[in-house]
Amino acid sequence: MQDLELNKKLFINFLRTEKSLSENTIASYSIDLDKFLEYASGVKQISAIKKIREDTVNDFLSFINKSQSKLNKKFSPKSVSRNISSLRTFFRYLESENVVDINPMENIESPKTSRLLPEVLSQEEIEKILSVQDIKDKLGLRDKALLETLYASGLRVSEAINLCIGDIFFEEGYLRVFGKGSKERIVPIGNTALEFITLYIKDSRSILKNKKSFDVLFLNFRGNKLSRMGILEIIKKNCLAAGIKRSIHPHTFRHSFATHLLQG
Repeated sequence: MQDLELNKKLFINFLRTEKSLSENTIASYSIDLDKFLEYASGVKQISAIKKIREDTVNDFLSFINKSQSKLNKKFSPKSVSRNISSLRTFFRYLESENVVDINPMENIESPKTSRLLPEVLSQEEIEKILSVQDIKDKLGLRDKALLETLYASGLRVSEAINLCIGDIFFEEGYLRVFGKGSKERIVPIGNTALEFITLYIKDSRSILKNKKSFDVLFLNFRGNKLSRMGILEIIKKNCLAAGIKRSIHPHTFRHSFATHLLQG
């Protein structure tokens, strides 16, 4: 087991230092590898990483499927794919470091996963949601500006959270956002959303802000940057007020924006 554990630790260190992956992603890799290496050493009595073969991986995948069945839990194709992806990356790393001569993942295929169509709001539902805010209230005005921005621009939640006043180009009608991997992109935004952003900055944000607010646009009642959970709660609250009872997520606005854009 020492050889297996050592190579796992070296791989995790590689992900952290060379690939600069997030701690959450690294934790997922670690969990997947722990399950596999415990199976390899405990069930298959394998002590050296070089002795792992394709049949070891296939037997492991069958084993976790059977284990889940005994617990009356379904091991979804998505979960299987994640395990396979983790192992594939691990053995690719070992191969590049000349630790293994044979890559046992070479012929292992991921199961096909059915992709569900994203949840989309109708234009009528969007109009209902955007009509329930009390813009005379400082938080109601903030909610109005936020929801108008999400729908008018198709921003990701993380982009909306980190949006700063300096990233809004009012006259030109666009936002500068920093998406995945801190990549900068320019996003057009409509006049209605810009008007409510302007009103929010003047009449609401000026009251909400504190010394640590800096340039962040959307603030909570304490004057701090809104969190992902905070945005989810705002969306839930306004959907309920609009009489929409189905489950709506922050990305629903992004999907609705894209769909309505295509529909013209």
